[in-house]
Amino acid sequence: MNAQEVQRRIEAGMPGARVVVRSDDDTHFEALVVAPQFAGKRAIARHQLVYATLGHAVGREIHALSIDALTPEEWSTRGGQG
Repeated sequence: MNAQEVQRRIEAGMPGARVVVRSDDDTHFEALVVAPQFAGKRAIARHQLVYATLGHAVGREIHALSIDALTPEEWSTRGGQG
């Protein structure tokens, strides 16, 4: 599993999301996910949506995943584009 595969899985499971995934070792990952599906949801629910896209890979090929889960409005407020 590499960062591109993690990114592809999240994008496939969350249509319309903007996703950037980084990893230095292909087992520990950092993901920025900007998605309208997060609107009105608390952080834990947002993370659960992301984890659901990765299925059983979490805890196996993916040993650790740090998630920054934002709505498009929150991303824009932080200075992100679009």
